[in-house]
Amino acid sequence: MNKQCLNTSCFCISLDASALRQALIGELGCANLVELVEQRCPYLFSARPVFLAESHSMRMAALIQAVETVVAMPAYREHILAQVPVAARHEPGAVRGVFFGYDFHVQGDDLQLIEINTNAGGAMLNAVMARAHQSCCLDPEQRRAAGEAAAALESRIVEMFFTEWTLANRGRPLRTVAIVDIQPRQQYLYAEFLLFQKLFERNGLQAVIVDPSQLTFEQGVLRHEDTAIDLVYNRLTDFMLNAPSCVPLRSAYLENAVVLTPHPQAHALYADKRNLAILCDSVQLEVLGVAPTTRATLVASIPHTEVVTAVNAERLWRERRRLFFKPVAGYGGRAAYRGDKLTLGVWQEILAGEYVAQAIVKPGERIGGDQNNPVALKFDIRAYVYNAAVQWTAARLYQGQTTNFRTPGGGFAPVYTLNDVDIACKM
Repeated sequence: MNKQCLNTSCFCISLDASALRQALIGELGCANLVELVEQRCPYLFSARPVFLAESHSMRMAALIQAVETVVAMPAYREHILAQVPVAARHEPGAVRGVFFGYDFHVQGDDLQLIEINTNAGGAMLNAVMARAHQSCCLDPEQRRAAGEAAAALESRIVEMFFTEWTLANRGRPLRTVAIVDIQPRQQYLYAEFLLFQKLFERNGLQAVIVDPSQLTFEQGVLRHEDTAIDLVYNRLTDFMLNAPSCVPLRSAYLENAVVLTPHPQAHALYADKRNLAILCDSVQLEVLGVAPTTRATLVASIPHTEVVTAVNAERLWRERRRLFFKPVAGYGGRAAYRGDKLTLGVWQEILAGEYVAQAIVKPGERIGGDQNNPVALKFDIRAYVYNAAVQWTAARLYQGQTTNFRTPGGGFAPVYTLNDVDIACKM
């Protein structure tokens, strides 16, 4: 028996809620803030882990490397950047962009990359959660290795931000960081912003959490009140910085007065859903000069995706039951629709907007509840990536159409990667 047996038959609760609460208090420094997390986000953490075969992890890494290989090609970059807004054409220098999220569906032996995000949330939350998870299905050595990996994640996160600053070649030490999002205190993952702030402060940096409207740009300096900002950790979903509130940040970025990570060009090259239509098309990849082995890796593990146009609209409507429709700049499942649930009214909205149609790929299944009252949960796998290397792998458990953090028993879950021998069921 294999990992699927563990995901469907292991009912052990491995999340120690008390340990998680103490870990959050230790990180946030205030029990009241933890209560805020518990009240606002009751389904942020799942009680059970997800098990993944080592072969799947290796395939994920190979696919990520294949994507990175294509994105680095001048022909691909010229093709993409020829048709993007000014902010995305601006060259950020060597700054790469933090926290890329490669999202996968794993079903049996099949593994498919369903999308790429360039401001993936949850990494710090996963670092805290990992301290409170101990799976009954791991032996002591495996638990030790999992604990060491969790402890190393925070160090890798800090190193990543300092690397971004070094790549920007500013010639002086990094001193100040602004964590920027619209109305950050109202964001569902506000607790994570606080965790980042504490992490930066522990490493000698001054860190503020601000709405972009709280920033000013004058005389070549981006400021929050009296503090000059060196680096902005960008959590905005206004990927091109078009909103009026983003004018100071946009101006500072375009004048190279601040290091912005992730930046608009990263979103254009990686996260625009139209890119998947290229990455899954062997003919287009060949035209771009992509090597046969790289083409084969991409086509085998990216579901067929195409841009919705007036030309293919009639065909896509007929085939809608096997398709998922996503806005090209979408995130978090917003305004995304399963074709079998489409109404004519929504279809007209899709035609009027900018959408892609992607072949439906079933997510994995993790059984929650207990043996007497099992509950079927779906899961996807998110690989947090920096500079083509996987920093951390997490699962998101849910019910419904897309991940939502609204499902009892759902939320972020650690992923334990085991080989075929270790992952066999002990039942």
